[in-house]
Amino acid sequence: MFTRALAGIAVLACGVLAGQGMAQDAGARLAWINIEKSLPDRPSELAWLTGSQNAPTLRDTISAIAGAAGDARYRGIVVRMKDASLSTSQVYELGAAIRGARAAGKKVHLFAESMGTAELMLGSFADEVIGQSGGGVSFPGVYMEEVFLADLLSWAGLKADMVQVGDYKGASEQLARSTPSPQWEENINALLDGMYDAVRAPLMAGRGLDQAGLDQAMDVMWLADMEQAKEAGMVDSVVDLASLTQHFSGVYGGEVNIQTIKPGSKGQVDPATASPFALFSLFSREPDHKPKRDTIAVLHINGQIVDGDSGASFMGGTTVGSRTVRNAIEDIMREKRVRAVVVRIDSPGGSATASEVMWQGLRRLSQTRPVWVSVGGMAASGGYYCAVGGSRIVLTPASIVGSIGVVGGKVSMRGLYERFNVNVVERARGPRAAMFSSATPWTDREVAAVRERMTETYSLFTSRVLSGRPGLNLEKAAEGRLFVGVQAVSVGLADELGTLDETIAGLAAHVGLSEYDVMDYPGPRSLSSVLEDALKGFVHSPINGVHRTGAAVSAGGLAAGLGEEVMGAAAWAQVRDQLGALLNLREERIMLVSPRAIIWR
Repeated sequence: MFTRALAGIAVLACGVLAGQGMAQDAGARLAWINIEKSLPDRPSELAWLTGSQNAPTLRDTISAIAGAAGDARYRGIVVRMKDASLSTSQVYELGAAIRGARAAGKKVHLFAESMGTAELMLGSFADEVIGQSGGGVSFPGVYMEEVFLADLLSWAGLKADMVQVGDYKGASEQLARSTPSPQWEENINALLDGMYDAVRAPLMAGRGLDQAGLDQAMDVMWLADMEQAKEAGMVDSVVDLASLTQHFSGVYGGEVNIQTIKPGSKGQVDPATASPFALFSLFSREPDHKPKRDTIAVLHINGQIVDGDSGASFMGGTTVGSRTVRNAIEDIMREKRVRAVVVRIDSPGGSATASEVMWQGLRRLSQTRPVWVSVGGMAASGGYYCAVGGSRIVLTPASIVGSIGVVGGKVSMRGLYERFNVNVVERARGPRAAMFSSATPWTDREVAAVRERMTETYSLFTSRVLSGRPGLNLEKAAEGRLFVGVQAVSVGLADELGTLDETIAGLAAHVGLSEYDVMDYPGPRSLSSVLEDALKGFVHSPINGVHRTGAAVSAGGLAAGLGEEVMGAAAWAQVRDQLGALLNLREERIMLVSPRAIIWR
């Protein structure tokens, strides 16, 4: 499926032409498409109000490329990378769209003022890679750091009581060990090998290099300027931004007319938002989210999995709640025009109970219409638990799946209390009431009880996996093992490689649709409900108490801002869900969560 042309992509909402229409100038006409910052999988909740001001999604951008590819007025497409923060799986999805444009006869150019792994990888799908003169290039490879905290916790007077089911799970090792176990060492090294191959494969294919040739180029490209990158064969042209039009005139043999396409733009902002008096009417308006014809629904499971409602994570980013997903499933089931569903997953997992609730909902949904799964960056642990609720799993060569295992525990703080002369008096009623005391470590009997309950959860997890993937060899695929792309297909955790748009097109063909709409679920919310949730962090209820204090919101925002500033947006986006999952151990004692954040550099 990954190599299939992007058939059916034109049914998606294409970006409209910016400005006052296309001038009828002579010469080659080029489509200019900006890729800026991050590309979310789904529109914002208020996209139905903000219109052209809405930030484009990944699907919007792919659709804009496909729209330009299908427009006979354009001879070429320029993809401008502007401070873009893309995951490797997103690069593969955008690369498939570029490949489709080239198959349609368009010449595709990529321009960037500085280049890292994502820019160079995406450029390998294009006809020409253009670097800004004087710009920098950095391509050192795939790098990962692991921090083991057992010795630090011991010095601080803390003890991590962690139990895991699955020898290769590894999620507890960061807190409970000083060095990695042999099983985790084997697991993570195999994963990194797969990731490294996923980075190198398009570069070798697109730049015509063998393994030795790419090694030689990388030896220079760890820190280089554009001219050095050109000499290494990774960049085709070095041009100043102001001279690009002149450069393209040379490429196309005459005058060129460059027309900007804005992905995701669906017209101007709602007129009601332009008037301060009419603005109040928006509070009573509800978004129109009813299918008008045959529709493929895209159900998003994005972020750390939690019980209850989806929302903003304390550390930044989002959480996906079991109640929100189940409500969205019910909404889909009520719509007869929704002919099939693609579940888009990008999650490291989270709550075991929430994962089970979501799985049950997806299985119920699959009894009424076909349900396929598209994996973005990750469907690990609880994310994979949800994935096996569909009948077909499609992923990119860079998508991570697996981590079929369970971890749980607590951090006891008696030593810390004693270090600071804090006297904690414990009082409990009931045979298990003191199990989660903040001060007292678990006894051997309590550890055995926790392991017994976690083993039950693991058995349920593996039974769900086998129900969705009959014939899967758990001895090779389970116990916490992680797989990427081709590895996942080879062991049977996924069916094939492909993008979200190829999955949508494939499912549409499967149910016999040639013309259809694509709608995202959960659907958008009203302005009043969005504002109500936003204000919960600052409003004190005398009846229900403080839902979330302003101080907590400020602290979380500060931590998120600091993390993003220190680590960079792309790295922080990978770390925050892992931190959120660890924080969730305060309320959830048994977790289905992937073990680490994987940072690409």
